[in-house]
Amino acid sequence: MSWKESRLYSVVNMKCPRCHEGDLFPKGTLYNVSKFADMNDACPCCGQVFEPEPGYYYGAMFVSYGITTALVLAIWLGLSLVMEEVTMLALILSLTVMLIVLLPVIFRLSRAIWINFFIGYKGPPQV
Repeated sequence: MSWKESRLYSVVNMKCPRCHEGDLFPKGTLYNVSKFADMNDACPCCGQVFEPEPGYYYGAMFVSYGITTALVLAIWLGLSLVMEEVTMLALILSLTVMLIVLLPVIFRLSRAIWINFFIGYKGPPQV
């Protein structure tokens, strides 16, 4: 299996899980506050619907929780290695800033991971 055929390719590049060609999210909306949660309805290349049923992405909240927990632990460990004594204020401030900055990325990443749990790669559409 090549890199382009792997689920990791689809997750990292936020591509359609079925064909790995179309984008899950509209271009240029990652840090647009009113549009970072917008998602394409279907893949423009293969037609795969990205929200097969209402409430489909509720499970992505658990994926997001796992990513956020790992990030919090990494930041805490990083601060522990850099600072002699990690104060509660330093920890809270650094976590707050990092989580606010990474909110759109974590949101989209968790949705990309979630949809890849259920939809597998079938290759680009045949014309």
